Amino acid sequence: MGLEVERIGEHVFAGRNERGAEVRIGRKGQADVFSPAELLQIAAAGCAAVTAEDLVVRRTGEDAKFRVEVTADRNDAASELDAIHVSFDLDLSSLDDDRRAALAVAVDRAIERLCTVSRTLKKGIPVTERFPAG
Repeated sequence: MGLEVERIGEHVFAGRNERGAEVRIGRKGQADVFSPAELLQIAAAGCAAVTAEDLVVRRTGEDAKFRVEVTADRNDAASELDAIHVSFDLDLSSLDDDRRAALAVAVDRAIERLCTVSRTLKKGIPVTERFPAG
């Protein structure tokens, strides 16, 4: 099956993977759904969080909690995003300045090397569509 998106109602779709996870997708501003552009931003933030998790936990402790916020510069006239901004929110008070700086560098490097979403967005890739002709 891989990944799929299925229409389940007016302006409402379900995105699914073969492991049983599901996300509701719809138009911007509609209740109880993510817009596709929001999912793209969440993918960037989620990839950064997953990539950084081990580095953060190793240096701040197993009970480390953190959030990754994401915003975008949106160009509504062109129906596109001009930039995505990912920002970590975590308590680093247990680390001295040098260890904070070292962690920031390590997280940056890990995301640059390993975060599939950010790497792909920065690179830019072709997207193709196929629609039945007959």
